[in-house]
Amino acid sequence: MIRIASQKDAKEIASLLWEIFEDMELSLLKKIPKNTLLEMVAEAVADPVYRYGFKRGIVYELDGEIAGVCFGYKAVDEPVIDDPFMEILVNNGYDNNEKLFVDKEALPDEWYLDSIVVNPTYRGLGIGSALLREMEQMALKAGSKRIGLNVDIANPKAKKLYSSIGYTKVAELVLSGHRYEHLCKALSNTAAAVVQK
Repeated sequence: MIRIASQKDAKEIASLLWEIFEDMELSLLKKIPKNTLLEMVAEAVADPVYRYGFKRGIVYELDGEIAGVCFGYKAVDEPVIDDPFMEILVNNGYDNNEKLFVDKEALPDEWYLDSIVVNPTYRGLGIGSALLREMEQMALKAGSKRIGLNVDIANPKAKKLYSSIGYTKVAELVLSGHRYEHLCKALSNTAAAVVQK
């Protein structure tokens, strides 16, 4: 079952996101112990403004466990999405110049799919695809006409999946020292009607 994320999901969300943090080799992972960083991310989930705030995410729940998560937002929100986490960093005695994410990821006038991750136990069951379709619906309901995401150039399998469902390359970016392709997909209300049937 797909549903909006809630504050009670915070610890599971943080644990699932850890895989993305490691893949991106975020510099903060070298400066803060894993458990401390996970606790701070989980605390920030309670703030709806945060990049991973519960109102920005959806979860796929299976057998009472979070099998996958997906987060997104309008590109116009990007300048403030990490403010709640930065406040938590400072409250925990860390430098206010530290950031988990340092690079701009979204392109103007798009709904940005920030993160999608499926628990390894549940991979191959279509959970990621279902979350992706639902996020596209959220983007449409928010008035967005296109959705964008970044895929690591070192992950051609993911690019192939996104390309097979209508995403096309529009730019290349460097995020945390890794090269990414920025892919976009036009959204339409007719697509929404087909998905809802």
